[in-house]
Formats: sequence, structure tokens, C-alpha cells
Amino acid sequence: MANFYLDTPELRHHLNHPLMKRIVELKERNYRDKDEYDYAPVDFEDAQDSYDKVLEIVGEICGDIIAPNAEDVDHEGPTVANGRVTYANGTKQNLDAVTKAGLMGVAMPRRYGGLNFPIVPYIMAADMVSRSDAGFENLWGLQDCAETLYEFGNEDQRKRYITRICQGETMSMDLTEPDAGSDLQAVMLKATYSEKDECWYLNGVKRFITNGDADIHLVLARSEEGTHDGRGLSMFIYDKRNGGVNVRRIENKMGIKGSPTCELVFKNAKAELCGDRKLGLIKYVMALMNGARLGIAAQSVGISQAAYNEALAYAKDRKQFGKAIIEFPAVAEILSIIKAKLDASRTLLYETARYVDIYKALDDIAKERKLTPEERQEQKTYAKLADAFTPLAKGLGSEFANQNAYDCIQIHGGSGFMKDYACERIYRDARITSIYEGTTQLQVVAAIRYVTTGAYLARIKEYEAIPAAPEYEGLKNRLKDMADKYAATVAKITEAKDQELLDFTARRLVEMAGYIIMGHLLVQDAGKSDLFAESAQVFVRYAEAEVDKHSMFIFRLDKDDLAYYRK
Repeated sequence: MANFYLDTPELRHHLNHPLMKRIVELKERNYRDKDEYDYAPVDFEDAQDSYDKVLEIVGEICGDIIAPNAEDVDHEGPTVANGRVTYANGTKQNLDAVTKAGLMGVAMPRRYGGLNFPIVPYIMAADMVSRSDAGFENLWGLQDCAETLYEFGNEDQRKRYITRICQGETMSMDLTEPDAGSDLQAVMLKATYSEKDECWYLNGVKRFITNGDADIHLVLARSEEGTHDGRGLSMFIYDKRNGGVNVRRIENKMGIKGSPTCELVFKNAKAELCGDRKLGLIKYVMALMNGARLGIAAQSVGISQAAYNEALAYAKDRKQFGKAIIEFPAVAEILSIIKAKLDASRTLLYETARYVDIYKALDDIAKERKLTPEERQEQKTYAKLADAFTPLAKGLGSEFANQNAYDCIQIHGGSGFMKDYACERIYRDARITSIYEGTTQLQVVAAIRYVTTGAYLARIKEYEAIPAAPEYEGLKNRLKDMADKYAATVAKITEAKDQELLDFTARRLVEMAGYIIMGHLLVQDAGKSDLFAESAQVFVRYAEAEVDKHSMFIFRLDKDDLAYYRK
């Protein structure tokens, strides 16, 4: 029996990070649930043991059910008839397994039927599910829409909807329209309030909606007549039980085929307002998207893990010229780089998840009581770090997933181009990660202000102040040299005070910051566990070459050179 948690000890390493003590303390509110729920932890060790046991269950379901179903689901896919979606048989089995195991709504409070898990173990589960089948992660992982309901819905809505999610019902977030992709301010799906019926009705079309025939939808719609920007948009809850929404078609996609991506037609669909009017895009979608981007970062890491496992197994088994191809330096180098990128993106993912955990827990506590000055400062610090690190985790993690899937096929050679091997599906599944929930280019737009304000450099300096194990002092010194080059490169661009130049070099500047941060995190991991010793060495050298390349390009760039890149 396969277990995707037990066979990946790196996950338990990240679960046991020192910051987890503070996260659990905040999440459990001094373990006040222990007298009401027999499954609530009584102390930190009990909580960690609970996360560990549940993650082992997730690992078993992933290894024994979801992963074995992945190929059939990819071939069969979902179908649509009479406006309704039918999942592939394997998808139905997967949903049944995770529901029976109580793995829906795991991050929701116990009073609604959830497990009250922090973000970190939830993201670990998403990591494993994505490794099993990235398409299924898009169904299971959309339960994090419940976080938006919890944060911005009223208590009646929480009781009615979050309880159902915890019992196994599915969700979707209906944002994109045919003429509103990345530019969500252009959303025109109309929301009209009926005084007679005392409810809202939605009319219009949504496109590219993941799991579009879900039970419960969060819908971005235009509630303010005559508006044309984000200030006229509100968030609504649509319940499929009320009818009024039909699936016009399912997109015929390159990958993640088990996840139905739908075009939806809303025709007088009854809905209810979530939160306040006019804050749909300005506040609620921003929160929803940040959660979704962390989820795609986890999906990317899971895909990278799958790619590495397939490449390693094939390289050990495939023999050429009388020996396994893993013995050839060219193949061994590719494998070491895949593993280094995997470990680097995973350590950044969980660093980000920890930041999100702390600030969200403090946000939640603030609804119950006034935060102390120390807590307000802690909330502010971690909210800023989470906002800065999320686009790095999503942007760089998804790019690494694509690169790793590419290299996995390269190791397979001609066989990798055939559907006989899982790497062909993994390659197709990986491609979307750097596109949806905000392209890599949009992640750069979100991250660049943390370059120009010096926030990334300040965090890098904090990492530099953390003592390294003696055997990694050399790597740490190399990272310090990279930080100096990064600082000088940023200064060259910011001192020019040229917005076009900044926009043009933004990707390179963000990548430089991200690689240095990943390098520091891996050096810290390697100092605590030999699991990361090789990856730390490989990745720091890889990062060094990339930082040098970007720095050299920017320093040699002349204002007139930009003309060559204009079309």
C-alpha cells in the first residue's frame, strides 16, 4: 500500500517547524474546544499528533485511490448533458473517499463540522493530492472558498453553507467572463435586487469556471447599475439547489482533464449577498485570490514531486550501454536540479503558509476581542510577509513545476512523449499552473513593489542574521554576495526613475529576490536535516548563476535597448 505522506519525509520536516507552536496556540485559542469536542487537542503535542495522523490518512487515500485513478480520469473526463455535469467514475470514487474520511472543510472551525486545522497541514494535504492528480486537487482544493464565506459571510450563511461543505458538498468561484479574464474590473454579470422577493437575481455568462457545476458558488457580479469598474462589483452566494444556472459546455483542455472547466449561463439565478455591496472585487476577491494562489503554489509543488518521482524511477530502471541511465552525469545533473527546485519551491510554500496562518488567526481573534498592541504588530508584520511571499510562491513554484515536468519527459526520452507513461499527463497538467489564478506576469506585478520598497531585501537580511550550521557557512556567504548584487541591481533601476525600465526588468528583479530567499530557506532546512543537504548545494549554485545572469543583463541594458523589445 502506497502512502504519499510517509514516503515524503520532507513534509513532516516542515510540519515540525518551530513557528508551528505559535500557529497552533493562536488557532486553538488556548485549547478551549477540548471540553466540547472529543477530537479537539488538549495541548500542542496533541495537536501536532492529530495533524500527523490525518495527513497519514490523506497520504494513504492519495496513494491507494486518487493516484491509481488518475490515468482513467484523464482519459474519461467529465461530461455535460442537459446543463449538468457528470464526473468521471474515478473522480466520483475520489470524492467519496475524501468525504468519508472527513477531509472536506478541514480548515473550518469545529462548530461547523470542520477539523479547525491551520493552513500549513491543509496545504500539505493539497501538496499530496496534487501529486496524485492535479485535476482532482482543483475539486477538493476549492473547499478553501469556504474561508471567504467564513471571513465575510454572516453567521447564518456560515451555518447554512460551511456545514454543507464540511459534509462533502463542493464549491466554485465564478469570477471570469468572456470579456473579463485578468481584468476583473470588466465583469458585467448583472445582479438585480428584487424588493418583492427580497433577494438578488443574477443574469449573464461566466467562462473558465473550475468545477462550474458545484453545489455552492461564490459569484462576482455587478450590483451597481451604470458602473464600469471594480467599485460596482459585489460578491454573491449561489446555491445550486435554487436552480437558474446551467452549464453550456465543458472546455476541451490540454490538461487537468478530470476537473470540469465550465461556461455557465445565469438566468434569473437566485442569490444572496456575501458581505457588503461594492466590496466584491476590492476586498473579497483579493482575499479569495490570495488563498487560491497559495493553493496553486501547493499544486505546483505536488506536480514537481510527481515529476521527480517519475523521472527518478525511470532513470534507475532504464538501461543504456550496459548501465542504468542515472549513472550518466548528464541525467544525474537533471535529476539533482529537479530535486533542488522541488525542495526550494516547497520550503518557500510552507514559509508562506506559516505567515498566512499567523495573520489570519489574529484576524479571527480580532473578531472576538481587541488585540493587544503586540498582537496588532504581529498581525501587521505577518500580513505584510504573506502578501509579499504569496506571489513568489505561486509565480516561481509554478514555473519550476513546468520546468520539472519538462525535464521529467527529457529523462524519459521518446517514451516520455507517449501516453504509456504518467509523465506525459504530468507535463500537460503542469502547464496551467503558471496561467490560472493570475499568470506569472501578474505575480510579478504583485511582487515588484516589495522589490522597490526594499521589503524583500530586509527579509533577506533577517535570514542572513540567522546562524547557519558550520558546514553551510560557505553557501551562506555565497547568498550574501548574491544579495549585494541584487541590492546594487535594484538601486540601478530605482535610481533611474523610469517606469518603463522598471516594468521591463521587473521579472528579473523578482526572480533574483525569490532565488535568494529560497536559497536561505534551504540552507536553514539543510542545517536541521540531511534530507536537504544535496538540494541546498545544488540550488544555491543554480541561484548564483541566475542572479549573475539577471544582474549582468540589467547592468548592460541601455534605455535605447528597450526599442528592440517593443512591437
